[in-house]
Amino acid sequence: MYTSNPLPAFDERRQPDGANSKSAMRADHIGPLDMFKIGVGPSSSHTVGPMIAALEFRNKVESEGLAADDTDLRLEVELFGSLSATGKGHSTDSAVCAGLAGMHPETSPPEEIWAEKDSLSLAPYIEVGEHAIKFQPEKDIFWQGWTIDGKALPHPNTIRFRLWRDNQLLLAQLTVSVGGGFVEQIDPVSGERVSAQRPGEDREVPYPYNSAQEFVLQCQRHNKQPWEIVIANEAALGRSELFLRENLGQILETMESSIKRGLIAEGILPGGLNVRRRAKELHLQLLSGKTPGWAGGDLKPSIYAMSVSEENAAGGRVVTAPTNGSSGIIPAVWRTLKEGHDLSRQMMENGLIVASVVGALVKTHASISGAEVGCQGEVGTSCAMAAAGAVAMLGGSPSQIEQAAEIGIEHHLGMTCDPIKGLVQIPCIERNAMGAVKALNAAALSLASDGTHLVSLDRVLEVMKQTGLEMNQKYKETATGGLALG
Repeated sequence: MYTSNPLPAFDERRQPDGANSKSAMRADHIGPLDMFKIGVGPSSSHTVGPMIAALEFRNKVESEGLAADDTDLRLEVELFGSLSATGKGHSTDSAVCAGLAGMHPETSPPEEIWAEKDSLSLAPYIEVGEHAIKFQPEKDIFWQGWTIDGKALPHPNTIRFRLWRDNQLLLAQLTVSVGGGFVEQIDPVSGERVSAQRPGEDREVPYPYNSAQEFVLQCQRHNKQPWEIVIANEAALGRSELFLRENLGQILETMESSIKRGLIAEGILPGGLNVRRRAKELHLQLLSGKTPGWAGGDLKPSIYAMSVSEENAAGGRVVTAPTNGSSGIIPAVWRTLKEGHDLSRQMMENGLIVASVVGALVKTHASISGAEVGCQGEVGTSCAMAAAGAVAMLGGSPSQIEQAAEIGIEHHLGMTCDPIKGLVQIPCIERNAMGAVKALNAAALSLASDGTHLVSLDRVLEVMKQTGLEMNQKYKETATGGLALG
């Protein structure tokens, strides 16, 4: 039985995601390349986000400049809330070390990322320009609680960096990791979150929408395909269709590569639970016809989802979709549909574009962070994104796309995030397997209807947000409740 310390009190009155921030972005300004990011496992909020935050702090130290005669410099990192509660299982400390060393989750080789912490333990200095800044992970990373300086945390995933000269504080950065690899800085004066703006973010888009209803209406009024609406908006924000498709092509290749690696890998996943990889064995059974006849083809998407999820759990290269904890669902659905319908690369890109709309709506009106709203925000969102993208790729109408997304989230409402020992393994891997099947079923149900349905996607997002607010914090990625207790 795995046990952990009781969970300290936490202020649950705060709003999920960007809802209480002056910087909260509209859904029509969150593009496909925001929702889909290439990175490393096992967690977008606890691994990718902290690594990016650490890299940003390193860049800040370098850009603000250090005096040539500065000596006795040292770094400290404080991990708060869920980052502290489950950070060791998510390799948050290793990710921070890699970011401070100048590595990026998208471009740096995973083996180099995971070797950096050991390197720093042996030679505890971060090289920044001509300066060697002392940083020893075992001593300079602090696992804190659910308050900061006697106040409630601005977000369950809060991290603070400090640069010292002897006992003099030279520079500090307070960052929150809000899910999906998104990070936001906290203004030290106002306490508000400040999102990093991308070029053109303040521009108007030709087809504005900030709800599912508005998105469907834009498609219908202008007689445009859903992906055409997004492509036009992205162009107005400074991302051409050529640029968008080139990057989406890389995302699809990364997804397919993660499936292929997962289908041939064997062994025990890291972390101490002794969880054995199963995707290869299950795939071989499928190919040999040994799977139960009544399972039909349903086992195929589950196996594909598990292959990616196992790669993620091992710290391999995956795509946030919209998070690492749910990274297996969309690749599994896309591969399954491609095998059955011979989809073109462009149509698969279109599917990602439509899926990103659903992810953006969830991020804007609820949350994609398990630490804020539970696994409904991760696997539930990914299921809805996959269902919407599937309907789009199979020729469904905007109303059917919206219906499929609604079904996907509706049947994940209230799902807790309670990983055993904070590892993205149990129940996460099988949740991806089930999520892929549910996404395909949601798409099939929607395509079999005319798109008319009683409960809207917008209404489901309201419920999802409220459910997340009322969910006990011990069920939101803290490893202090539910299945996490063993």
